[in-house]
Amino acid sequence: MLRTARLTADEAGLAEAATILKRGGLVAFPTETVYGLGADATNAEAVAGIYAAKDRPSFNPLISHVESLKAAKIQGIFDETARKLAEAFWPGPLTLVVPVAPTCTVSDLARAGLDSVGLRVPAHPLAHDLLAATGRPVAAPSANRSGRVSPTDPDHVLSDLDGRIDAVVDGGASDVGVESTIVACLGGTPRLLRPGGVPREAIEALIRQRLDTGSEGGKSPLAPGMLASHYAPRAQVRLNAAEIRPGEAALLFGPTPLQGNEQAKAQLNLSKNGDLKEAAAHLFSYLRQLDASGARTIAVAPIPETGLGEAINDRLRRAAAER
Repeated sequence: MLRTARLTADEAGLAEAATILKRGGLVAFPTETVYGLGADATNAEAVAGIYAAKDRPSFNPLISHVESLKAAKIQGIFDETARKLAEAFWPGPLTLVVPVAPTCTVSDLARAGLDSVGLRVPAHPLAHDLLAATGRPVAAPSANRSGRVSPTDPDHVLSDLDGRIDAVVDGGASDVGVESTIVACLGGTPRLLRPGGVPREAIEALIRQRLDTGSEGGKSPLAPGMLASHYAPRAQVRLNAAEIRPGEAALLFGPTPLQGNEQAKAQLNLSKNGDLKEAAAHLFSYLRQLDASGARTIAVAPIPETGLGEAINDRLRRAAAER
């Protein structure tokens, strides 16, 4: 079984942590609130590892942590309001949801298939140094099993995740605080998606307008702490397909082709080996590619409900729902 290394909070420990992240591993590290479970946000298979380690039941969008506003602008498009907020409150507990930039490298899985990206520059010096050493955005929800208490020291992390992640950077006890405030800047009135460490009043005073707090209604949620998000293709989605009908696109899983496979307008296999982690990494990008084929329906092969299969099927059921 994998043993989780406890790394020192010095130059050598952070260098080792950055090496692990860059090779696709998982590292827990302290932020100004709680310990986060980090993975290279540009590597969909690494991000899938977060969900597997946490037993997270669905693919919600994850916040990508970066070392500076300059780095954030590579990933997202900042209008005047977003820029003002970033300059005033970063580093700190504020997450900004902005449109993806053409240069965005954050994976579809980390963004849950959305055309927006949640970005934050954390204030904790160890988190900042790790991001600088890694040189790429790091997706990092709290470093605990899904549904359990958020961890505030390395022992909490290990009690939940020992043997499930590669390493934890031992930065001692973190300051316990509320989660980051999340504000969406996607055109029009900025919207408060989640209250947190930066008070609403401070934000509204800076931008000289009230934040919208209206419900998303039927739209895809944009950030953690909201309803589960999904990428809904234009095509209809037919689940647990036993055969491919003429003109359908096919989303396959495993080594066995479906009956009528030769009739598919387009087809992609989430994992020919039946690897659920690989399937999770491919899910959103493959849905997009099949949708682009122009097929009116995407037929999806059965996927086991075990492990990450539960999250994959949750997302597919949402994509297949009436709209």
